[in-house]
Amino acid sequence: MKIKNLRWWIVALIALATVINYIDRSALSVLWPDIAKDLFPNETAFERKQIYANISIVFIFSYAFGQAMFGKIFDWVGSRLGFVLSMGFWALGTAAHAFAQGVLSFSIFRSIIGFAEAGNWPGAAKSNADWFPTKERALAQGVFNSGAAIGGIIAIPLVALLTTFFSWRMVFVAIGAAGFLWLIPWLILVKAPAKTHPWLTDEEREYILTGQRTSDVETNEEDQYNPTTKELLTRKESWGVIIASAAIDPIWWLFVFWIPIYLNEVYHMDVKSIGIYGWVPYVGAMLGAWFGGLLAQNRLKAGWNINKARKLTISLGCMIMLPALLAMANPGGPTGAVIIMAIILFGFQTAIGNVQTLPSDLYGKKAVGTLSGLSGMAAKLGALGLTALVPILTADGNYAPAFIIGASLAITAMAAVWILIPKIEPLESKN
Repeated sequence: MKIKNLRWWIVALIALATVINYIDRSALSVLWPDIAKDLFPNETAFERKQIYANISIVFIFSYAFGQAMFGKIFDWVGSRLGFVLSMGFWALGTAAHAFAQGVLSFSIFRSIIGFAEAGNWPGAAKSNADWFPTKERALAQGVFNSGAAIGGIIAIPLVALLTTFFSWRMVFVAIGAAGFLWLIPWLILVKAPAKTHPWLTDEEREYILTGQRTSDVETNEEDQYNPTTKELLTRKESWGVIIASAAIDPIWWLFVFWIPIYLNEVYHMDVKSIGIYGWVPYVGAMLGAWFGGLLAQNRLKAGWNINKARKLTISLGCMIMLPALLAMANPGGPTGAVIIMAIILFGFQTAIGNVQTLPSDLYGKKAVGTLSGLSGMAAKLGALGLTALVPILTADGNYAPAFIIGASLAITAMAAVWILIPKIEPLESKN
């Protein structure tokens, strides 16, 4: 049996995993008003926000550690088994939230899904390097990333809807079960790598493998530059990826964690009202993910080199975010606020897909997962720092300082790419 365009079926399946990923992680913020009333009835509004931030910090810290570990795991065991381990544990951790009784139990369960969900991104980057020619990688990464946006669009109204039928505990069980169901088509479809997959047509196999060469000369994986972790960290280009990731990623997490809390605190919305408004910013994210991938692919097909195409798209995304983040200091009513958020997340997703393809642009396949994991860990540590600051910065209900910090991070991300990666191209050993 042969399946045409198998690589895009695999992309779609990973995008679906990303949708599930974001439903699972977004559920806590959407359900928090109900959880806080149930488990923390005697705490003040500030104390509840601090508890939520502390639980979220545990999640991010576990996520950061998981990104570094899963980068290596995917390089060791490959995409197929790596996703089984990642999805299996995060689905289990999500369902276990139903048994949470307080801060400690929530923190334990959040740490499980934080560690396991981290595998999604190095796994997506490695699958991208395995299954796509260079010119299609930004678009493929955009499809992966659109799964995060679609997850956000679906998660907030879906979780709000589920609360009309189930308790918040049973909502966690239901969304955890979706992860186990995803494993069935994954194990069936992803039988082998592109080079040996029995369902891949000869034409598609040749298209993928030929497009992964950096020249007209056939190269083996052993001939690619696959440095050790120590050597990788001596290259300034690696630090360009790491710093750019650490700067840009907290902007995304600022909204993933705090959109429902922001709408509840600033506009006094309950869970059902949040379900009406809270999904709008993720529409911008979805469109941005597609736009960033298509723009980079269009420029590459037009004859631009990787360096020019990547830097244009990353810079454009950051420049879209910058004024919108500053505008969030005084967004007006809730409709204006969520529209401005949509513009911010459009810019973020325009840039991030191309930032995430940088490891595969710079290094051989056996080092892609490692750099993706390290940059992912740095990104989550950056997000951890901003998440810890939000309750302090917004103690008086004014979120403007958090958004101003976000604007400065957009500038930092763009500068890291331009300064530390003078030319985006496959690197060679210094020796």
